[in-house]
Amino acid sequence: ARRHEFALRTALGASRWRLARQLLGENLLLSGLGAALGVAFAYSGSKVIIAQIATTTNRVFLDVGLDWRMLGFTALIAVTVTLLFGIAPTLLASRVAPMEAMKEQGRGSTSGRQVGLAGGLVLAQVSLSLMLLVAAGLFVRTFVSLAQVDLGFVPERAMVVTVGAQRAGLDSTARTLMYERVVEAAGAVPGVTAAGLSVLTPASGSTWNNDFEFPDRPELPEEERIVNLNYITPGWLATMGTRILAGRDIERSDRVGGPQIALVNQKFAEKYFNGESPIGRVVRIPARGDDPASQIEIVGLVSDAVYTNLREALSPTIYGPIAQLPQAPSGVYLTVRTTTTEPAELTRSLTAAINGVNADLTVSFRPLEDFVTAALSQERLIAMLSGFFGVLALLLASLGLYGITAYAVIRRRSELGIRMALGATPGAVVRLVLSRTGGLVVGGIVIGGVVAWWASRFVSALLFGLTPTDPLTIAGAMVVLAAVGILAGWLPARRAAGIDPAEVLREG
Repeated sequence: ARRHEFALRTALGASRWRLARQLLGENLLLSGLGAALGVAFAYSGSKVIIAQIATTTNRVFLDVGLDWRMLGFTALIAVTVTLLFGIAPTLLASRVAPMEAMKEQGRGSTSGRQVGLAGGLVLAQVSLSLMLLVAAGLFVRTFVSLAQVDLGFVPERAMVVTVGAQRAGLDSTARTLMYERVVEAAGAVPGVTAAGLSVLTPASGSTWNNDFEFPDRPELPEEERIVNLNYITPGWLATMGTRILAGRDIERSDRVGGPQIALVNQKFAEKYFNGESPIGRVVRIPARGDDPASQIEIVGLVSDAVYTNLREALSPTIYGPIAQLPQAPSGVYLTVRTTTTEPAELTRSLTAAINGVNADLTVSFRPLEDFVTAALSQERLIAMLSGFFGVLALLLASLGLYGITAYAVIRRRSELGIRMALGATPGAVVRLVLSRTGGLVVGGIVIGGVVAWWASRFVSALLFGLTPTDPLTIAGAMVVLAAVGILAGWLPARRAAGIDPAEVLREG
């Protein structure tokens, strides 16, 4: 667009290097201002990322200062891009003979090669934008799918207290009795509606599994003998909000010396009993280490619940009484359900109640919702970042389309004015201008769609609840990009439709 200016400077004796220095100075000023804003955004953005990783009780402390090596690398990339795209147009424009370029003044003409180069860059930009939009759609939908997973328990208004008995110096029997008193003391705290102990807390990332077998059946294949375990006290299932579908809950009479019992989840019943009632059936857990083999009768069926994390498929689970463990654990999780929406308000009273049972017990508190939030932290972060870069790519693509369309309107101003003088309607002018924008959008969508379809398989491990080539996500990204692209082209096209033919003819 500035070829006439460069031609005039060349005619007056300016060299290519002089023109390059002029344009480089202009570009460095713009890129320097942009870099300053970018550095400020990077510093504040890193704090936002840390906030997404942290939870209310587990703070993440990381140095989010700008690392000089990373800053130097990105600055080098920025300088390289500025040099390449700042000087290249000057060199292209200066190749035209000064006399020829000056004759073009007023006609707004430019070479087909330059127009083709600009169109090619915008085409690549649209293609890459579509890829980022598809990735953003996949990751955002993954996060939404995980956030909507049926947990099988109710995390709201529940607090998990980690109780450590290492310093208490009690034997296994005494620890079991002490844990029962802890549950009673916690349940008596004002504001607590239910309390129960467990060896593991759901969605905490911890796992306890073991082999098992059916005494009255042939030996199971090795991969089907593994079952998840959790040992709990009476009332823990009710505290968590996990329903008992059939049979009974664990009772205080279920302890060492009595008949060994357990409850199983729906997945266990579906897998090993074809959905029939498992109550009254017997399973056997072989001896392991110092623990003897145990013959266990199933007395209850409970609803499925998340065990290790939200991504893990529901798996067969056995719930046994803590009081029937050969060795009582040195640490347990006390879960309490409260009447307040802020369970943390009861930490003082719960601490006093637990220390009233044994002053040597150690306690720490964490809302049950925090476990779920932490389990989603990676997906939330990926969805946030991919969504941000997807929107950023969409913005850049729309700016590119707007710029090339606006420039095309300026370049064809005389032609459009003549068309309107000869009877072309504003609508026809808009369609004419949008035809090129539409071609770039459609071409970029086709190329980007093919590449996105192929490349999406590489993120399959990060997805949940949908396939990498999910047609709805890809189609949605295409529609969004097409709409934004057409809007970006329509703004200068509408301006072109308002051209005054008489004014244009006078300028000519």
